[in-house]
Amino acid sequence: MRFLAALFGGRARLRWLHLIIGGALLMPYFLVGTVLVGMAGGGEQLFSSLPAQFVAFGLALPMAAVTGFFALVRPLSVAAARALCGVPPALLADGPARTRQARVRTAGWYTLHLALGGIISGATLALPPFAVAVIALPFSAGLRETWLLDGPEALREPWALALAPFAGLAMLLALALAAAVAGEVLARRAPVLLGPTPEDRLAAAERRAADLAVRNRLARELHDSVGHALSAVTLQAGAARRVLDRDPEFVREALTAIEETTRRTVGELDSVLGLLRQDGEPDEEGTAYGPGLDALGGLLAHCGVPVAYEREGGPEDPGVVDPVVAREAYRIVQEGLSNALRHGGGDAASPVRLLIVVRERERELMILMENPLGERPAVARPGGGRGLRGIAERAVLLGGRAEAGPYDGVWRLTARLPLTTAGAAGTVDRAEGRR
Repeated sequence: MRFLAALFGGRARLRWLHLIIGGALLMPYFLVGTVLVGMAGGGEQLFSSLPAQFVAFGLALPMAAVTGFFALVRPLSVAAARALCGVPPALLADGPARTRQARVRTAGWYTLHLALGGIISGATLALPPFAVAVIALPFSAGLRETWLLDGPEALREPWALALAPFAGLAMLLALALAAAVAGEVLARRAPVLLGPTPEDRLAAAERRAADLAVRNRLARELHDSVGHALSAVTLQAGAARRVLDRDPEFVREALTAIEETTRRTVGELDSVLGLLRQDGEPDEEGTAYGPGLDALGGLLAHCGVPVAYEREGGPEDPGVVDPVVAREAYRIVQEGLSNALRHGGGDAASPVRLLIVVRERERELMILMENPLGERPAVARPGGGRGLRGIAERAVLLGGRAEAGPYDGVWRLTARLPLTTAGAAGTVDRAEGRR
């Protein structure tokens, strides 16, 4: 039963169909080959001469091989192999053949497919009618008179006629066996000839790295935006609760700050979720996602701690700073404020100091934050936050640097970023993908 299933089962029938398609694809090349043979002197004997047809077949294969070098042949061949040969999809390459090695392999596969397909197709067209006629010889006097009149005397013997049905069945079985063997050859060669080349694997790895970079960036945006908002809202709500009965004005201000913080955070969350719905693709201008330095006013007004903000150097035009750098600078300030909220010991008399310096000559943006020493800022927030480590990573990915630690009685955070980064968004994403 296994033998019959291997010859006539569903997979065998699909592979046979795949071979028939190969024979159909070979026909234009074969017809050109027959024309060439006829021009060379095949003449009227072309279609009745088996050697002439073999010569035409031999001329057709090099022409098919040349066609196999076209880039789009590989995706078409891969689609057919996946659907009909039973080859696991992971073993075959995706996309057109771009490199020389991939095109050579595809040409080899295409030639092999058409060669085996041409042979099996020709046998499928010619052999079954002949085999059926042989099976019917003992039962048809007309066939015996037509076929055996001028044939060998031995074929007219009773024993030969008795064996004729078995001979016909053997021919059909041999055809099925040949088709199964040819289909298995193609199935085994498909991963070798249509499988990914080292260049294809590298391109796939780069695509996976790019996807991972987008996911990492969006996760970091969500963490910094939502994490800061939750820290600010929690502290403001706690302070309001403690003075609820004796300072209604403070409570009113705290609730206003909570409202503004949550509204701003919901807007940023909508922006990031919109990117997820777009699969993280950049906009037409390739600009940074999320708020930049021009949005610092709203952040500082409702961050939950008093901030003394100064900006030095550079024109007011926000275009001086690359949008990606502006986005990362905003997030660094936001994370620094979160650390001040969680770990600082400041109050209204000793606010957080924020200084942003744009140095056009040095092509540098410097962020300096100082807050009174309280508890030492954690490297990572409980529950999966990234804290100061996230700040350092943002700076390094842009080609800058960041450092934090106690300095002269305060906790100082310093970040130095380049004003512009060539292909900044792609640079950040590629760097994230390589980590």
